Amino acid sequence: MKKQVRKGGKAAVLTTLVAALMLTAGAAQAAAENEVIAYPGPDGLIWIPEQTGPGGFVSGGLSSRLDTFITFGCAGGGSIEVSFHLDNHPDRDPAPFTVDCQDTTPTQVTVPLGTGLHGGFGAGVTTSSPSIRWGATVVQPE
Repeated sequence: MKKQVRKGGKAAVLTTLVAALMLTAGAAQAAAENEVIAYPGPDGLIWIPEQTGPGGFVSGGLSSRLDTFITFGCAGGGSIEVSFHLDNHPDRDPAPFTVDCQDTTPTQVTVPLGTGLHGGFGAGVTTSSPSIRWGATVVQPE
């Protein structure tokens, strides 16, 4: 299930976060024409269009008044295992979950986390092969 994202005012925050993430994720490789995850729009807090092999991210700034959705996708065969952690709400962490990756067409899974969340969050991605491509978004639609 794919969640549609409405326009909001977080574009500058997203741009800063993506730039910082790309600087710190040395193995990150954006592939605009064949991204694993498309740009989530201005409601995105995190956007990793594509990374190869294991990795993850950390961030902060969830708004407690907005719904939160995480989406992970992958391609290249095999699978990814995702662990997602909410710093201030560990009781609402989604259980580690696995996404089975198709060879060429990205597979995506969206997990709704609901409202009332605030503070930092992070994710770790373990790939079944170092050549697996994955991407992720965290969005809070306004």
